[in-house]
Amino acid sequence: MKPKALYLLPTASYHKIYGPDEQRDIATRVELVSDVIAPEAIPTLGDRFHEVEIMFSGWGMAAMDAQFFAYFPNLKVLFYGGGAVNRFITDEVWRRNLPVTTSNTANGVPVAEYTVSQIHLCLKQAYQANQILKRERRFIRPTPVAGAYGSTVGIISLGAIGRLVLERLRLSVVKVVTYDPFLSPTRAAELGVTLLSLDEVFAQSDVITCHTPWLPETVGMITGAHFRQMKSGAAFINTARGAVVNEPEMIEVLQQRPDLFAVLDVTWPEPPPPESPLYDLPNVFLTPHIAGSMDTECRRMGRLVVEELDRWLAGQPLKHLVTPEYARAFL
Repeated sequence: MKPKALYLLPTASYHKIYGPDEQRDIATRVELVSDVIAPEAIPTLGDRFHEVEIMFSGWGMAAMDAQFFAYFPNLKVLFYGGGAVNRFITDEVWRRNLPVTTSNTANGVPVAEYTVSQIHLCLKQAYQANQILKRERRFIRPTPVAGAYGSTVGIISLGAIGRLVLERLRLSVVKVVTYDPFLSPTRAAELGVTLLSLDEVFAQSDVITCHTPWLPETVGMITGAHFRQMKSGAAFINTARGAVVNEPEMIEVLQQRPDLFAVLDVTWPEPPPPESPLYDLPNVFLTPHIAGSMDTECRRMGRLVVEELDRWLAGQPLKHLVTPEYARAFL
């Protein structure tokens, strides 16, 4: 007999995350007892879904508190087709020892792809070249450029996304340095990276890419002093969270040093206020938080859910199980 299951998430998230292939594969493995249920409909459910053992969700998931479990008392596992889980996981989840999986690594793939593309463009000073070309209407190459042979790339935080970036950089002949207070020298050596202080990463790198989670202790950890230490022609990329950067100090340095460049997919606040200099600075490339999964890219997260479901049904260890530490770390 197949276990009883349902989807609990907004309809828009369902269609983004679970494509036709994922919907088909899930339907062959479980007994779906309902159409997709929106989180706001939970108070109307009564006891209709007490038998549900498996839940599939994604962006917009309801808080899993004691009231939630009154409607789903026999829930045995939640497969979350998204990344950060802190907005819906409560202590009730840990008290019940309920397995919850995340698709964070799947969501991190497009972030890593975006990041590496920007690293290479920055190493070539492509944005500066484009500005010169448009202004002069003839080919004038910026020089000197670091290029992707023998240059230095700094990665701030080697978490899941930072390591995806590192894997992709192995195709290039670049030296990778990193700042990560949780990375041991032994593990850094195993990964083939040089462990440095945050100051040293900024001072030595041709491009710095930030993948630090937004935590109380990381707010504003990157300051104007770090930007002032950057090499001439160096670039900074942020696809993590804008709050980890002291933005006013960064802007001040970028105004003073037009040789530097910043690629910012995230800001704080988000979006920047209309009067922010970030919109007008010629040495800033600003994108509206698009590095993460968009449109059909979201289905990679649904595919990871199917893979985890297969492991759970086979009694195998789950590869993407959420821990309390993870739940606190990704805001």
